[in-house]
Amino acid sequence: MFSNHNQNSLNYPGHTIDTLALSKTFLSNVFAWMFLGMLATAGTAWIFADNASLMALLVTDTGMTALGWIVIFAPFAFVLLLGFGYQKLSSATMVIIFVAYAVLMGMSLSFIFLMYELGSIATTFAITAGMFGGMALLGYTTRTDLTKFGSILIMALIGIIIATVVNMLILRSSMMDYVISLLGVLIFTGLTAYDVQKLKRIGSQVEQASEDGRKLTIMGALTLYLDFINLFLFLLRFLGNRK
Repeated sequence: MFSNHNQNSLNYPGHTIDTLALSKTFLSNVFAWMFLGMLATAGTAWIFADNASLMALLVTDTGMTALGWIVIFAPFAFVLLLGFGYQKLSSATMVIIFVAYAVLMGMSLSFIFLMYELGSIATTFAITAGMFGGMALLGYTTRTDLTKFGSILIMALIGIIIATVVNMLILRSSMMDYVISLLGVLIFTGLTAYDVQKLKRIGSQVEQASEDGRKLTIMGALTLYLDFINLFLFLLRFLGNRK
């Protein structure tokens, strides 16, 4: 589970008048990069899951390989690199990191094909796409300011991250895991609407062709990508049929 809700790099105050076209263009670019990342992730996951030799590089009969552990934790490091290195990294470098991150996530997510039936993965993905699309539309069209709502969700997200670590290392409770999964679905459903509204505001103010505009596009794509992936993984715990 990964998240990227960096207030400094994505939250710009104020809102200009009559900037709908700018917002549409910006969000179109954000979603284009997000879908490119999703495609890279899905393609990589399928290639690894369908090739026993590639999967053997990540996991063996005795457990995870060194590369397998690197693949699991490296995406989190990439998110931190993009978030904290935003000011220093060029837009071209951020694109490379984003694509590399999406490929690594694909390698990491290839494990779900070993755990769940293909049909339930496809069904969960379709449900996730529907929920994500509906909440993205809500975030784009609503006139209600979701800033306070989003702040609450971000605090809740931090809470479930801590709870997940505690449950994994200490409690190891299946009931706690169920509660965390339920809260995760609710949190990332809400965050999708919040993030789209926030990106809509940013798009109305940023110069699209500028270096900052290109960098914000990648950060926006990463944010929505993570909303989708985390929502999918939490839903899969409920809807996935284990092998």
